[in-house]
Amino acid sequence: MTTFSDIVKKIDSLPPLSHVVMQIQKLYEEGSENVNVLKLIRLIESDATLTADVLKFVNAPKYGFSKKIASVSQAVTLLGTEIIYGLVVEHAMYERLETDPSPYGITTLQFNDMCRLQSALMFQWYSMIDLRDAQFLSPLALIMEIGKLILSKEIKESAYAAQFRRGLAQTSDVSKYEYELFETTSYYVSALLFEHWNLESTFVEILKRMDFEAEESVECLERVEYFRDLLDVIRTAVSVKGILTHTSIDKAAALVKEIGLSEETFLHVAKRLKRHYKQSKGLA
Repeated sequence: MTTFSDIVKKIDSLPPLSHVVMQIQKLYEEGSENVNVLKLIRLIESDATLTADVLKFVNAPKYGFSKKIASVSQAVTLLGTEIIYGLVVEHAMYERLETDPSPYGITTLQFNDMCRLQSALMFQWYSMIDLRDAQFLSPLALIMEIGKLILSKEIKESAYAAQFRRGLAQTSDVSKYEYELFETTSYYVSALLFEHWNLESTFVEILKRMDFEAEESVECLERVEYFRDLLDVIRTAVSVKGILTHTSIDKAAALVKEIGLSEETFLHVAKRLKRHYKQSKGLA
C-alpha cells in the first residue's frame, strides 16, 4: 500500500517545469497585474503546443465569444493574465505527469472537461460578486484537481486498483475515501506539487486547507479560508462524481447559502453553464 511519504518522495523526484514555463513564471513574480504582456505573448508563441492549448481553451463554447480567437494576443486580452497563468501551469503539469485518471472512473477528456468547467464556473459566477477575486481563483479552479493524476498513477501501479474503483463508486465523499487509503487527499497532493514547482504560494495555502485544518498560520488566514469555501462550492458542483448534475448543483447552492451569498445568482450561472456544456457534447 502506497503511503503518504511515498507520494511525497515521488513528487520530490519530478523534473522541473519546461524552460519556457519557468520564464513565464518569472514574469509573474511581482504579481499578475505587473506582468509584461508583450513578453508573455512572445513566450507563449515560442511554444507551439502551449499556443494551441491557449487558443483551444479560449475558443471553447462555454466562453461564448462571437468570433474565433485566432491569436495569443487576443486570448490574453480577453481572458486576462491571471487565467492565462492557469492555462500555462496546466499545460506544464500535463507535460510532466501521466494523464490517465481512469482509476477515478473518468476518461482524460472527461477530466479535462471537469477542470475547465470548474474554472469557467468560478469565473462566471464569482465575477458577478468580485471580478478581481474571480480572476485570481479561476486559474486555481482549473488546476486544483491535478493531484488526482498523481494518485491515479499510484493506484494503477498497485494491487488494489479494482478495490479503489469499487469503493469510489460507493462513496459520496471522494476526499474522505482518498484519505482512508493514502492518509492524504488529491487536493493536498496538488498543494505539494505546487510547492515543488514554486507556484503561487497562496494557491498552496488554499489547497492545503481544502480537506484539513492546517496547523500553521498564514497571513490573511480569513481570506485564504474564504477562498477555500468558494472552491468547495465549485468542486461540489463539478466533480468526478458528477459534472453539473441536478444533485451536485443543488448541493453546491446550499454551500453558497452557508457562506452568505446569493443562491439564485449561483443557480442561474451553473444552469446556464450546464446547458452550454450539454450542447457542446450534443446532449441537448
